[in-house]
Amino acid sequence: MTKSRLFRLWLVLGSVFTVLLIIAYWDSVGTAHFHLHTALSRPHPLQPRASPGPGLAAASDVEEFLEKLLGAGGKRGAGPGETAEQPAPGNVEESVRGYDWSPRDAPPGPDPDARQAARRSVLRDFCANASFVFPTKERSFDDIPNYELNHLIVDDRHGVIYCYVPKVACTNWKRVMIVLSESLLDQGAPYRDPLDIPREYVHNSSTHLTFNKFWRRYGKFSRHLMKAKLRKYTKFLFVRDPFVRLISAFRSKFQLENEEFYRRFAVPMLRMYSNHTSLPASVSEAFSAGLKVSFANFIQYLLDPHTEKLAPFNEHWRQVHRLCHPCQIEYDFVGKLETLDQDAAQLLRLLKVDKRLHFPPSYRNRTASSWEEDWFAQIPLAWRQQLYKLYEADFVLFGYPKPENLLRD
Repeated sequence: MTKSRLFRLWLVLGSVFTVLLIIAYWDSVGTAHFHLHTALSRPHPLQPRASPGPGLAAASDVEEFLEKLLGAGGKRGAGPGETAEQPAPGNVEESVRGYDWSPRDAPPGPDPDARQAARRSVLRDFCANASFVFPTKERSFDDIPNYELNHLIVDDRHGVIYCYVPKVACTNWKRVMIVLSESLLDQGAPYRDPLDIPREYVHNSSTHLTFNKFWRRYGKFSRHLMKAKLRKYTKFLFVRDPFVRLISAFRSKFQLENEEFYRRFAVPMLRMYSNHTSLPASVSEAFSAGLKVSFANFIQYLLDPHTEKLAPFNEHWRQVHRLCHPCQIEYDFVGKLETLDQDAAQLLRLLKVDKRLHFPPSYRNRTASSWEEDWFAQIPLAWRQQLYKLYEADFVLFGYPKPENLLRD
């Protein structure tokens, strides 16, 4: 073998060894050095994390090394010649619905740790139960495409991953994540108060580091880094009664003037389920003419098999198990909107950030569970039963009782 061939072989073997060394290094100490105040091992459920010590750097040697290895594409923000995403236009919902701005330093409630243990146990047991089956349950984390991981928001500063679920206080939890990760500046300084962050910035996708952005940032290392962070970071989500969440989605997207949802969803629904052939071009004109999607139209749309064939459910009514993959990701904290004040206070204490910020107040007119019977009164029984089957996995996995009163004559 010639010297040149030996040299090339040596280069190839050296490159392979370097990659393996990086992977082994990340597996053993990656998260600890990614941000120096993040715990090395995966936290025991409900054990608080160590808070950052004074003077510890936020950037990590591993991330810097990976960014040098992978090139400028691994860095946050727009690079030379790139255009940063512009904030989405404001949403009228927040101005239409009033906030209750009163302080909400909620007491912990009876045995909150046991409540969390029970919720995680229910989730774990049903994910392991072979007789309980629903689509996508059996696939592995590696089988989940990147675009289905866009609801997992990462805060590397505190070692936190939040899976946001629309219509479950996600606007305010996103605000909290922005404050913690310092991902948005106001006049050169990070936001300190969640309530100071305008809604249009909260829902701007460029504001958050989500799992589906990892490929663009880390390339072939992305899945490995996702799994390392899932093992070592504190992961949480908030859920609510699935039928009540549907009512809330309908109210905010179809009973308020929302131009985007009118054009994308209301117009096709009105044409298909209400036999309207000529519809106004704008939502304001439609509302003035009394043309609104009914709750029955909305349920028809959800049950129509053609809906999912055309595109996956919109995130506001997509099932939680499809947004957050609870059988592939072991969540450390499962909050519920029904106990939002207590759960939010408990979670912030767990993360050791309760002295730094408070969870923002919630809406006065939060959609109530007691409304279910009135909302579903005009929905045929067969539709209600089909709808339950469509959302059954969310009811079961998150411990919500089957709404028997809605599913029988």
